[in-house]
Amino acid sequence: MKFDFDKVIDRRGTGSLKWDVPENELPMWVADMDFQTAPCIREALAARVEHGIFGYSIIPDEWADAYVNWWGNRHGFAIDRDWLVFCSGVIPAISTAVRKLTTPAENVVVQTPVYNIFFNSIYNNGRNILESPLKYDGEGYAMDFEDLEAKLADPQTSLMILCNPQNPAGKIWDKETLAHVGELCAKYGVTVISDEIHCDLTDPGKEYVPFATASDTCRDISVTCIAPTKTFNIAGIQTAAIVVPDKFLRHKMWRGLNTDEVAEPNAFAVDAAIAAFTNGGEWLDSLRQYLYENKQYVRKFVSENIPDMKVVYSEATYLLWLDCSKITDNAKQLSAFIRKNTGLYMSPGLSYGKNGKAFIRLNIACPRSIVEEGMKRLAEGTTAFRKMNAEMVNIDNAAKKGDIDE
Repeated sequence: MKFDFDKVIDRRGTGSLKWDVPENELPMWVADMDFQTAPCIREALAARVEHGIFGYSIIPDEWADAYVNWWGNRHGFAIDRDWLVFCSGVIPAISTAVRKLTTPAENVVVQTPVYNIFFNSIYNNGRNILESPLKYDGEGYAMDFEDLEAKLADPQTSLMILCNPQNPAGKIWDKETLAHVGELCAKYGVTVISDEIHCDLTDPGKEYVPFATASDTCRDISVTCIAPTKTFNIAGIQTAAIVVPDKFLRHKMWRGLNTDEVAEPNAFAVDAAIAAFTNGGEWLDSLRQYLYENKQYVRKFVSENIPDMKVVYSEATYLLWLDCSKITDNAKQLSAFIRKNTGLYMSPGLSYGKNGKAFIRLNIACPRSIVEEGMKRLAEGTTAFRKMNAEMVNIDNAAKKGDIDE
């Protein structure tokens, strides 16, 4: 392989949020990767550093061209360069949208389980979180349109945040599903913010559908949030964009981003994005294949060694959603037990909505050797947890029979 994704890089002591954990712990939680970013990005940043002056930056035409060409060539989304607005991150853009497009005490709909920071953007700005739970059939997720329409029809609902592809379960929404969401939102005067930050991290041969391409209605009522940060592991660079075809909605968002002071690039943000979307395609395709093989390894391991746990079917992202319902109805307790007893650090599903209580989110964007070590700890921790629960049940049953002095 041209790019070495098997190389283990020590991230401890580098100010890494993910790796700022005790020495014995193996973090497979927060969504960043343990791979170096694409060589073309490292070269662009090195050249910028070599120049040695890091003053205020403009946003050149090349920045918009890079986005336009990438989305047109890879995703079939013909973006007009005037639709693009720079912002420092997807979450800052979402928080701006909540503040600018809604008023305090209005409802913002999210489809749970979903990326937990959406809740922060809503709650911290004095708006109401309105959950529309996705339907889970034991294999994967689908939208509950009856429930969604009821939530959108509430006169207090003014905004919906869509996760496309879906995080944490890695669902790719099809065109018909997205078009129906657009129809419902237009019917009730609800604007859609589509978070598409994971869109390039689909399995080989799989393609996502940009919300704004699903129909003319979807295009006209939406703000799409995109970035190279998840795809190329450069979240710390703080570079993103919004795509807003409707000129009135775009003006509102432009004003909001400027008011919130998240519309200006740092000295590296523009160069990193241009390099990624101009020259990063070969690296990305190799990464997607490697991530897919990691997913296959985890699915096989869990099936053979932890049969009561299920890896929910996923077509996108480097995150896996583990169904632990046959082991416990409290996966937060299970993940805490595994972390304490094996050091494997994962994200409890309850963080992603009430219907995530029996799930755990696992990040497999790391060298295969780390994935293998993580699976070993997952199996050991799960076995120990079940053993502990069985012993507690036996003790409880014995107490009920009067065999134990209380």
